[in-house]
Amino acid sequence: MIGGAAGAFPPMIGWAVVTGGISTEICLLFMLIFLWTPPHFWALALYKSDDYKKAGIPMMPLIVGERKTINLIIAYSITLLPLTLIMSSYYSLFFGVSSTALSIFFIYLAFDLKRSWLKDGLLERKAQMLFYFSIIYLFNIFSILLIDNLLWNIY
Repeated sequence: MIGGAAGAFPPMIGWAVVTGGISTEICLLFMLIFLWTPPHFWALALYKSDDYKKAGIPMMPLIVGERKTINLIIAYSITLLPLTLIMSSYYSLFFGVSSTALSIFFIYLAFDLKRSWLKDGLLERKAQMLFYFSIIYLFNIFSILLIDNLLWNIY
């Protein structure tokens, strides 16, 4: 959780420097990064669990187990959907539709990870898929925000 805040503060600080203050939009963006970070890193921890174990690094799956880690991934993934829907009220329909589709697919991959649990050889592959998609997810949310902002500033 601390990592989520550490990763979410730089955009907020940049916003404050450029605008001279803090707004609802940047607080929502902060929350997006903050809530995205745990499922992103826990998927990585599941994917590379053996490496973390060998190195003696206490990652979530090694401390609380794979099942609880997967359930937490699902919980955090689900929180991204209402957050992007709230963000949609500050942006366009383009942002709303695009971010909702991405968030629903994120949730689908989280549940797919759970379905793969205890199936020989699938957990690592599904965790890797979720980890890689989480990177694509955040990149695309930011890209959609950029495109949305460019479209609104043109017209």
